[in-house]
Amino acid sequence: MSTGRPPSRRGALTPTLIVVALVVVGFIFFANVWTDVLWYRQLGFIEVFVTENLARIGIFAAGFALMFAAVFFAIRIAYQARPVYAPDSDIRDNLNRYQAQLEPVRRVVMVGLPVLFGLFAGSAAASQWQKVLLFFNQEGFGKRDPEFDMDISFYLMVLPFLGFVTGFLISVVVIAGIAGILTHYLYGSIRLMERGVFTSRAAQIHIAVTGAAFLVLLGVNFWLDRFSAVQSNNGRWAGALYTDVNAVIPTKAILAVAAVLVAILFVVAAVIGRWRLPVIGTAMLVITSILAGGVYPWVIQQFQVRPSEETLEKEFIQRNIDNTRSAYGLDTIQVSRYDATNTASTGALAPDAQTTANIRLLDPNLISDAFSQLEQYRPYYQFPEALNVDRYEVDGKIQDTVIAVRELNPTNVATNQQGWLNQHVVYTHGYGVVAAKGNKFTVDGKPEFLQSGIPSTGVLGDDSSYEPRIYFGESSPDYSIVGAPDGAPAREQDRPSGREGEGETQYTFEGNGGPNVGSFFNKVLYSIKFQSSDLLLSDGVNPESQILYDRNPRDRVEKVAPYLTVDGNAYPAVVDGRVKWIVDGYTTSQYYPYSQQEQLSDATADSQTTSGRAVALPNSTVNYIRNSVKATVDAYDGSVTLYAWDDQDPLLKAWQKVFPTSLKPYSEMSGDVMSHVRYPEDLFKVQRQLLGEYHVTDPSSFYKTNDAWSVPADPTVDTDVKQPPFYMSLQMPDQDKPAFQLTSSFIPQIVNGNARNVLYGFLAADSDAGNQAGVKAESYGKLRLLQIPPEIQVPGPGQAQNKFNSDPTVSQALNLLRQGASDVLNGNLLTLPVGGGILYVQPVYLKSTGETSYPTLQRVLVAFGDKVGFAPTLDEALKQLFGGDSGAAAGDSDNNGQTPADPGAPAAPPGGADAKADLKAALEEANAAIQAGQAALAAGDFAAYGEAQKRIQAALQRAVDAEAKIPVAAPEATPAPAATATPEATPSPSASS
Repeated sequence: MSTGRPPSRRGALTPTLIVVALVVVGFIFFANVWTDVLWYRQLGFIEVFVTENLARIGIFAAGFALMFAAVFFAIRIAYQARPVYAPDSDIRDNLNRYQAQLEPVRRVVMVGLPVLFGLFAGSAAASQWQKVLLFFNQEGFGKRDPEFDMDISFYLMVLPFLGFVTGFLISVVVIAGIAGILTHYLYGSIRLMERGVFTSRAAQIHIAVTGAAFLVLLGVNFWLDRFSAVQSNNGRWAGALYTDVNAVIPTKAILAVAAVLVAILFVVAAVIGRWRLPVIGTAMLVITSILAGGVYPWVIQQFQVRPSEETLEKEFIQRNIDNTRSAYGLDTIQVSRYDATNTASTGALAPDAQTTANIRLLDPNLISDAFSQLEQYRPYYQFPEALNVDRYEVDGKIQDTVIAVRELNPTNVATNQQGWLNQHVVYTHGYGVVAAKGNKFTVDGKPEFLQSGIPSTGVLGDDSSYEPRIYFGESSPDYSIVGAPDGAPAREQDRPSGREGEGETQYTFEGNGGPNVGSFFNKVLYSIKFQSSDLLLSDGVNPESQILYDRNPRDRVEKVAPYLTVDGNAYPAVVDGRVKWIVDGYTTSQYYPYSQQEQLSDATADSQTTSGRAVALPNSTVNYIRNSVKATVDAYDGSVTLYAWDDQDPLLKAWQKVFPTSLKPYSEMSGDVMSHVRYPEDLFKVQRQLLGEYHVTDPSSFYKTNDAWSVPADPTVDTDVKQPPFYMSLQMPDQDKPAFQLTSSFIPQIVNGNARNVLYGFLAADSDAGNQAGVKAESYGKLRLLQIPPEIQVPGPGQAQNKFNSDPTVSQALNLLRQGASDVLNGNLLTLPVGGGILYVQPVYLKSTGETSYPTLQRVLVAFGDKVGFAPTLDEALKQLFGGDSGAAAGDSDNNGQTPADPGAPAAPPGGADAKADLKAALEEANAAIQAGQAALAAGDFAAYGEAQKRIQAALQRAVDAEAKIPVAAPEATPAPAATATPEATPSPSASS
């Protein structure tokens, strides 16, 4: 008798490794979940985390249970009904072979397969949690659809849920049916024989029940498809059209009834054991679905609708117009005819004096470099590429303001100092707000700051009146460790000292900005989350430490309000003694009946998003949108406040029932916050996109599309992308005073890349919500559309830009500015309905080459009709344009006469002879300096080359000053060209919002 071998260690090692791997994976999963719990709890939105995840878990469990039970019992019933003896020995031998191979793992397969399908089904179902919660918390719209007379809430909150349930049950029946049939076949209940297919009585009943269940669900699906027809986007217009109403919807009802009748035949077949009737019924159902569901509607469309489409579709086009305008908030738009003049008459701007004084000259996209060079102070600070436009009260008047926060840029710390401690403990926050007047600049073309410096000072406050530290922003580090016990030395780099020769100041965070990470357990969790052993081992983490992460304001709002689509542009404001980011949130749907669908990414794309200056919205489809929520995110402690802004929106009301404590009414909004609320850009972009067609409300004109508009391309960039909307203080013709507005213009529809670049419309959204706490101004959000009669032929933005580029006087002056080592940058082209016509204003910046250079505002271009003005200041340019007297003073009027190098020099005589002589001499000197510089460069004498460059710059400045003194003859008025002219000079990229 031989002794047995000792048990192999390898056999015990494998299960051990599996268990260890499962424990590690489980703990990593737990770490990520529990840190989310800590984050939501600290922020005060644990309700959102719990509700969402309980809903996901509950729906997952229901989906898993349904799929598991259906597949498990289908397999089990088929197995238990297997025949004891097979009628054919050859087939029996083959089946026995398969069964023998399966038998050792049969129990595992019979449970494991349903579990696997259940996991997939549960995960798919859990992703539909929003549909489920909206169904159980639905709110009525109080408005009914024109076809079925159902409340709109049925289509947005009920029908999507019913469609999800029906589709899920069909999947369950199909998968369970297939699993049962395969089991029947494997164990001999179903045989493929020479005489046909043999099925046992049990298999027949199983197939009949499965077929009946499938057909009943198919009938329900056909019935629901009737309602889905009003959401269709398959035709030229959204909604149920003539063919849908008269052919598709009736046939869907017929198919629904037919499917139920065939299901009954399957039940009868299961009882009597005869399959001829259900087979015939199924064949008839397939034929009927092809004929009634496809052929019949095609015949109606081709032979009845197409010959008389305008007449037959008129009613349904009107439904589409009405419901689209309602779904996108265009139904209350105020439309006015604007008989614009092209004649720039003397004193024409007198009625628009307040608007003229506030015309914005600072382009928030070009001026970022100037903010950086003048206000950055340290390399570890930065400003965003695109700044923001807001308004503040200065000396009792509302002042348009270009504003930004000085954010942290820890990647710019010296390479030898970029360790973990510096990145996450020392460099933790930015510092201060920088703001400049939008309508003014200094004599040398720099921004005229309202708020600047370190320490922060200005009209918006100082360190004693507002908290300047920026821990939460659009460029904050992924995470920072802050806070310390009382009396502990400060470790955070705060800001440069305000006194000459003093070093940097240190600071310790004093707020409640993130979960505590002082305990060993929390340090382990966050070390796993951020994959950092330094976080676990560093002495920079103390018992009072907090960890700040998810610091982008948009990201924070998206996490605490997962049902919102967040606007791409969050902007900072100094309110209530804090810097707060204001973020707009939208409730959206794609199920509104008879409403045209739009892709958010396409509708909101413009030169801002394509250049990366603004965040693009997701590539999702909507046909209903409301700016339902205004959110604020504190830049110091990251606290988020959600205000129910559109408290009449039924979707928002439903979500308030789901998350009852997460939103506050806007009546609790402070007056400071209210005064900085503005109309959101992305909503406005979507609305203007739709308005290109849906400004037409007559179905006959809409059908012909003979009055369709397009948003003009941005003429300041060299790519064919839409011009962004612009914020500005503007008094529309029906207003008695200016208001902060978001504006855009329209030209005729662009077809195949071609369009007549004449102005057809001008849209403005009132962005002034007032400054009273909890009281929203009635005028806020009002859309005003000025329609310009086509026969007037007002130049569009493209024509205005082309006029600037091709004007001889302007071209000569810009060419002068381009000489030497400088670039000319065209700023945003603003469109203003003033002076009885349309005024275009474009600032022109000069930027020398070099790493430390920044653009300075040197000239302003203006156009009215076919006349062009060009001067060092807007005020002077307007005087040129309007015959020496515009009737109003621009914001930069104080700079008149101060830009020449020698302000005390005598004025040029009327003929400008002295100025021309000075211009010629300056150009000759510049040319000589250029030649000398080239010779020095060829000889390798870089010192001489640098001196030559200085001479070039000085000579060019004298040439520019001399050119400004030469009188400019006003061009004779000529009719506006009918087509867009191609600019002769390619402008530098710039856009603004």
